[in-house]
Amino acid sequence: MHPIDPAAHRLTVAPMLDWTDRHCRYFHRLLSPHARLYTEMVTSPALVRGQQLRLLEHSHEEHPVALQLGGSDPVELAKAAVIGTQAGYDEINLNVGCPSDRVQSGKFGACLMREPDLVGECVRAMADAVDVPVTVKCRIGVDDQDEYADLQRFTTTMVEAGVRTLVVHARKAWLQGLSPKENREIPPLDYERVYRLKREFPELTIVINGGITTVDAVREHLAHVDGVMLGRAAYHDPYVLAQVEADLFGTPLPERTDVLERMRIYVEAELARGTQLKHITRHILGLFQGEPGARGFRRQLSEGAHLPGADWGLIESALVAFRQAA
Repeated sequence: MHPIDPAAHRLTVAPMLDWTDRHCRYFHRLLSPHARLYTEMVTSPALVRGQQLRLLEHSHEEHPVALQLGGSDPVELAKAAVIGTQAGYDEINLNVGCPSDRVQSGKFGACLMREPDLVGECVRAMADAVDVPVTVKCRIGVDDQDEYADLQRFTTTMVEAGVRTLVVHARKAWLQGLSPKENREIPPLDYERVYRLKREFPELTIVINGGITTVDAVREHLAHVDGVMLGRAAYHDPYVLAQVEADLFGTPLPERTDVLERMRIYVEAELARGTQLKHITRHILGLFQGEPGARGFRRQLSEGAHLPGADWGLIESALVAFRQAA
């Protein structure tokens, strides 16, 4: 397995289905130069059988960026990993944490926590095929498989397979009876279990995920583990990403309005190639979260971005609405 600097995962942004597309990642990169970004999960069949290479599109500015794959066939995953590295991704991450029905039906995601040996085979196959790090994102448990010993066995199997970085969502997943949204909220967080994992596997880079929303919380977790992965907080209140970046790396904290202005070249280039404005603006709605004028900013974008001919001028108008209320 190819080594990776543990510091590379000090701050990361979670792969989130339907959210962390290339437009979102470009925006997040402006907020945090150091964060490691992740794609939405891409299934290995989509790449290998479907040849949906458009799913791998990304810009140079996004790096370092990891491709998250979903699948359970070692041969197919190895082929998908090769396609991903050829597209330029810096890391291949295997999804062993998503509880979605559409994921379970394809034997992807959290259901694989019941089959650590198979996950180990998948990881080894991918690592043998590519020259970038292969990592795993998992839960602390699944359904009634909820003892620390189960997580310990899973982790031991990952280490034996050559995994050097494990991202752990500190909730277990219920595969029956809870929706994906409920699985992000109802199973209780158990950070101590992840901390214990780090104590018992000191050689492993452990990244913690789940319910982390503030700079102070990030600092607290980093006293116990190697890295923190922000999820919904980085999406709904993206400026927190800039605040964590400044705290961890000493990067000057940018003004929100400056971040928005720096999106202009990207937005206009995307519009010129036929991208609709709404596909970009949906990711920036939360930029002014908690600030006076945030509601007017969101309203302008939400009401206008889907209209024919919507362009950068709409974002300027939304910015004016924000400033007038601020």
